[in-house]
Amino acid sequence: MTSRKSIKSALESMMFTWGEPLSAKTAAEVVNINWKEAYECFKELEREYEEEGRGIRIREVNKAFQFVTLADNSEYIERLCTPVKQKRLSQSALEVLAIVAYKQPVTRSEVEAIRGIKCDRVLEGLEKKELIAEVGRSAGIGRPILYGTTDTFLRSFGFTNIKELPDIDDIEGVIAVRDEGIETGEPDAQQVEFDLSGSLMNEDMDSGGAFGINAAGYSEEESSAGSTENVNAAAKEECAAPAAEELPYETEGIMDKAAGASEEENGER
Repeated sequence: MTSRKSIKSALESMMFTWGEPLSAKTAAEVVNINWKEAYECFKELEREYEEEGRGIRIREVNKAFQFVTLADNSEYIERLCTPVKQKRLSQSALEVLAIVAYKQPVTRSEVEAIRGIKCDRVLEGLEKKELIAEVGRSAGIGRPILYGTTDTFLRSFGFTNIKELPDIDDIEGVIAVRDEGIETGEPDAQQVEFDLSGSLMNEDMDSGGAFGINAAGYSEEESSAGSTENVNAAAKEECAAPAAEELPYETEGIMDKAAGASEEENGER
């Protein structure tokens, strides 16, 4: 004959595995005992957990039983289950990611030609984060690697496919203008807000800012990267992506030059 202790042990294991309320009838059939005996064993376990002040309790739902947590511990469970705030991508990573997104498939040298500095470490970091990946080889000398964005990139920024990226006619010009603003140290009078989920919008700024897709995922300083200054922490509501708080990344903007920049200066770059 199966001991009472063994029966209760089996019921505990089944409740833990089942997840949903486990009926006394089903448990009795599995353990091969009378359903009334199974019910009594469940009730005994319920009392034991309560008397011992355990953090796990047994709750009855229409003659079915399941494990639940003690209500008094809800504060600690909330702390545990609250996602840790993700770090931000560095400024250089944001720039490179934008270039790859708009120019893909693109080689490392082509990215570096647009940014004006080496990008090998930044590309490597984006690959590790699975935001970009090797998508082929160029037919050029040495057959360099071609990079493109990944499904992880699409999911992270809320896109269905890459065609949903907002239109930017001249990504090279945007990068060049941004770099010029940093080199001269002049504050930007205007920022072009680049909302990854929607449109390109102009927004006056009080002072200079930074270029980038302000993504709240990973913030690491790549040694070959340029400035890692913070982008605007609080995006304007009208430029925020729908349900942005549900996405792994926050999207904000790409910096443009002062409103008075001439076409000739942009053309030289």
